[in-house]
Amino acid sequence: KKGPQVAQREMQSEITAPFIAVNRHRIGTDGVGVTTLVAFHGCPLRCRYCLNPQCLQAGGVWRRLTPGELYSEVEIDDLYFVATGGGICFGGGEPLLYSEFIRTFSGIMNPEWRLTVETSLNVPLENIKTIATLVQMYIDIKDLTPAIYNAYTGKDNAQVLRNLEWLSANGNADKVIVRLPLIPGYNTEATRLSGRRRLEALGFARFDQFTY
Repeated sequence: KKGPQVAQREMQSEITAPFIAVNRHRIGTDGVGVTTLVAFHGCPLRCRYCLNPQCLQAGGVWRRLTPGELYSEVEIDDLYFVATGGGICFGGGEPLLYSEFIRTFSGIMNPEWRLTVETSLNVPLENIKTIATLVQMYIDIKDLTPAIYNAYTGKDNAQVLRNLEWLSANGNADKVIVRLPLIPGYNTEATRLSGRRRLEALGFARFDQFTY
């Protein structure tokens, strides 16, 4: 019979995920302290102003890693993370496509590290439930108006709205910063304000407003 440590190592070796980059020593852009941005390949959206188009390209994968291999890549900055309250920020692409990978990684990292995800939240609810207690979230909702969202991303945002409602109903609103972009040619100050008011009614209070 295999012991728990052996079983855990085997599980870590079986889970892999594709990445486009690992960027170290980021300050003030991904939350508190010194962070390392770990960017996944793959995204359900097709945004008109995509900042990381390589995450959608078949040849855009930098490396495939297991959680243990990723830990070996990032543990070099442990002292910086602990001293500044920083840690790992998972971005992409869409990191919550790989929520099981993130959950497994959280079990082997230094528990003093802060885990953050930058997400569109347009993923199945089960993916969110897997990591909701483990991470803080930056959620880029684009715009809550369905027609604007669809025109900009090529997708429907009904799943995003359901996921926001679940996060709020389950006590996670205080762990979320909602990004409210003004997207030239797509939304307006009026639709952004309308979206913010809807989110405030759900219990969200932390926002990041900016212009693409």
